Formats: sequence, structure tokens, C-alpha cells
Amino acid sequence: MTNSEIVDLLELTGRLMELHDRDTFKTRTFQTAAFNLDKSTADLANLPVDELIKLQGVGKSVAQKIREIAETGHLTDLDELLAETPSGVLDMFRIKGLGVKKVRTLWRELGIDNLRDLQLAGENGQIAKIKGFGASTQEKILAALEFLQEQQGKVRMDKAAMIANLLRDELLKHFDRVEISGQVRLKAQEVDAVQLLVQTSDPVSAMLTLGSLPNVVQNERESSPFAWRGQLNGFDVQVEILFYPAEQIDQQLFIHSAAEPHLKQAGPTGITLLQAAYTSNESTETAIYERAGLPYIVPEMREDDFAFRWASRHQNDELVTWEDLHGTLHNHSTWSDGKQSVADMAAYCRKLGLTYFGIADHSKTASYAGGLDAERVHQQQLEIDQLNAGFGNDFRIFKGIESDILGDGSLDYDDATLATFDYVVASVHQTLTMSLEKATTRLLRAIEHPYTTILGHPTGRLLLAREGYPIDHRAIIDACAEHNVIIEINASPYRLDIDWHWIEYAMQQGVMLSINPDAHDLPGLLDMHYGVAIGRKGGLTKAMTFNALTLKEMSDYLQQRREKIRNRV
Repeated sequence: MTNSEIVDLLELTGRLMELHDRDTFKTRTFQTAAFNLDKSTADLANLPVDELIKLQGVGKSVAQKIREIAETGHLTDLDELLAETPSGVLDMFRIKGLGVKKVRTLWRELGIDNLRDLQLAGENGQIAKIKGFGASTQEKILAALEFLQEQQGKVRMDKAAMIANLLRDELLKHFDRVEISGQVRLKAQEVDAVQLLVQTSDPVSAMLTLGSLPNVVQNERESSPFAWRGQLNGFDVQVEILFYPAEQIDQQLFIHSAAEPHLKQAGPTGITLLQAAYTSNESTETAIYERAGLPYIVPEMREDDFAFRWASRHQNDELVTWEDLHGTLHNHSTWSDGKQSVADMAAYCRKLGLTYFGIADHSKTASYAGGLDAERVHQQQLEIDQLNAGFGNDFRIFKGIESDILGDGSLDYDDATLATFDYVVASVHQTLTMSLEKATTRLLRAIEHPYTTILGHPTGRLLLAREGYPIDHRAIIDACAEHNVIIEINASPYRLDIDWHWIEYAMQQGVMLSINPDAHDLPGLLDMHYGVAIGRKGGLTKAMTFNALTLKEMSDYLQQRREKIRNRV
């Protein structure tokens, strides 16, 4: 059991205990333990009780529960609570804005125990009549239900890649060639079908082989003699495995790794890419583009005609790669809500071959995340000075902050405090329900602030969980160009914000983009891989990638920017 799995079980236990009005003290022990252990780097599954009780928020009772989870994979208390709770009530916790008290009220007072009944109650106006709800809450519930329905059957980019790789590794035990194709190869940020191609001259035997594999369930109605369709246990996304002989698999890999608008693109001869795929003497992807008389496009950009407009001005080797990144600038540590110290995060960056690490812990308004007041900012910066003194000239920690953009667009520190940072990431974290006009005005004011260096996750979206607030992207990007503000590509697979469709416009306006992992632990730093994929999908070049600057270039840039601010302020 991983730490996150143990914490999830403890958190769910606490939530269901509150739902069922169990002993308040015992409920809080689970909730407190889950909250504190979420930041723990200890190997919870392998710690004995006498070591677990040394961790913050963990008493002997909870420690014993953790041992039960680690040894059995279950928690008896939770199993009993789940037996008393309709599965549809658990689904209601996925609705934005519905906490335990509201879910309990809907269940107990209206008898609602599934999402369908919840939707009907909202459409009939019953929810608005409940004390403490009202028309506004009812509208938000209905909007959240609609959003969830749209996301049903989808997974994020990271989960899709994990599923695809697991399946490929298993299939390669039985087949000579297996290729990941479809949306995963296109680097789609949300995936509703994980697709693989299997090379075989005997589809009947291949189908029998798939039937013997563990953890996969076939949907016989959706399958056909040349296509296995079903799911991997534990994941609500379709899996599609297609069978092709050796002489067709290269051709089909191309066809299944491009969106229909891309395949319809025709070159000077009038031959479309789809026609070229079926008529080319060679089946390699390069040969297919040559047959159509079109420039080769990398898989992640094969969406529509945008890629060809981009190719008229750029070469493929200009696209940003992981190897181009020299550092990372939006990261958190144990000073706020991160799981590792600044020193450990910096050390891991050095191990990855990066030459600078930017810390951007939460600011004072984010009290829920351990945000730093001015005194703690000073203490952290003293620690960074000490760490930097131990590095040579080949590595540096930059002093940053993720400053909250307040409701009026101002930042949540005074200028004297902001002046102590090497850079400032300005982000919205609270009051996310806004009109387009209000959200845009709020961001524009933050962009105009002289100390704003980077605009963080511009829409605040959480993929498959929360829609972003609406903004006028052109106005925001134009303002960033005017005020020399970098725009973040938040590389967390939960966000991937700014959306890749706006990368081209940002580059055209001369706005650089920073691939920021928003890392809260060591593995989170690797999320920059997803940011690179999304950047490439939008045509991001190395030249326009902020954290592709070398250590010297970044140091000089930030120093010159600070000097300009001092002269202006």
C-alpha cells in the first residue's frame, strides 16, 4: 500500500463516520491523521505502531488502523461504513460544493441516494427549498452534474499513459510488436479510449490470448474479430486493441495516430494524408508525408491544419524537449504544503541534471496550505542563502513565491516583501466562481503589478474535476506581452493550464511560457514531462520556453528585471 492509498482510506473513513454521525472525537482522529499524513514522507506501510505514533496527528488507535490497512489492504471500520452507505451517496461527494453535511441532508431529508435522483431533484426545484441550500446552490449542483457527465469514461493523460504502458508490457510477452496509438500517442490531455495496435497474422488466436490475460474484461458486444474492446480493471476508460498483419501495422499506426482533420489535409498534388497512407509504396510515416507533399508533423501535433501553419514558420527540431529544460520555477516545500524540504527538492533537481531550482511556496493568504507570512518568508530566504553557499557555480536555488491574486487583483504582500523575491508566480486560489469580465479584470490587474513575473495556472481548472473560470485569453496574453509577464504551462496532469490551444497565440505576441511542475514532492518534478508534451502539442519552441534559459541567462534575466522594478517603483 502506498502512502496516498493509506491516507485515502483514512480520509474516507473519517468522512463516512461524519456522514453517519459517529463519535465526534473518533471521527476527528481519522480526519486529523489523514490531513497530517498527506504530507508525510515516511514509509507508512512499513512502520510499526511505536514508530507511527511518533508522526504528527497519529495516536495509538489510528496507528493500529494503519497497520491493519498495510497488512490486509482493508480497514474493518471502513468496510462496515461502506456496507451502510449506498454507492450513489459516495458519488455525491464528487459534486463540487457538496460537503458531508449537505450530502447527509440530501440523503436523509430528500431520500436522494444517487446522482440521477439528485439531478431530478435539482431540475424540479426541490434542492432550492431545503434550508441552507437555495437557488444558487441548486444551480451549482446541476452545473457540476453536467460537467461530471461530460467527463464520464475519461482519464487524465498520466493515467492513460500508465494504462497503455501496462498493457503494452503485458502484450509484449505474447506478441512480437505492440504499438501505443490513438489519443495517448497524440498526447491528449483527457483520454476516453486507450488504443494499442498488435501485430499478428492470426487474429483468432490473438483474441484467445487476450481472453486469458489478467485484469482485463472484454466488452463482447463492442468487440469484433479484429478488435478487442473492454476495460482494465479499476479504470473507467475504454481499452481498444486492434490486430493487423506485419505489412499493415506501420500504415495503421499512422492512421490511428492522427485526428481526422489532419488526415484530410492535402498537399500540392491534391493527395490527402489518408490517401497517401493507403497508396504509398513505403508505409513509414515519413514516406506518407512525402507522398502527400507535406512536411513531416510530430505525432502530438497531428490534430488539424494548425500544425502545417506552424511548420511553414518552424522546423521540428525547434520544438521544446525535456533535455532543453535547465530548471524549474514553481515548486512547493515543507515550508507550506509540500512533502519535501527545499534542500531535498534542490538535490533531486541536481540529480535530474537541472541547474536551478525555484521555490514558490504558498503565500500568506493560503493559510489552508501553510502559507508564509513575512517573517517566515525571511526565515526561508535565510535557509536558501545557506544552501546556495554550499553550491558551486553550476547550481542555484532561486527565491520565489506563489502569491495569491486577491479578489480585486492585488497580490497579498506589500511591495517591501515582494522586493525580496527573485521572482513571483501570481495565481488565483480562492473565489473561483467568476464571470468572464470579473475573472479577466482580476487577472489583468495582477499582470499589471510590477512584481508579477509569471502568471500561474491562468484558468484554475482541474481536469475531469473542475472547470476553469472563464477568461478572455487574448486580452490576458496581450497584457502579458505589454507587461513582460511569463505565462505558466502548469505541467501537473491535473491542470495542464494554460490550454495548449493558446500557446501559438502567446508565442506570436512574444510571450514566453514556463513549463512549471507545481511540484509538492520529488516525483512531482517529473510532471514537467507532461508539460513538455502539451507544450509540443501547441508548437512551443525551445526559444520561447522560459525555463529553457541557462542558469546564467536566468540569473541575468531576473536580476535585470529586479533592477527595472526598483527604478520604476
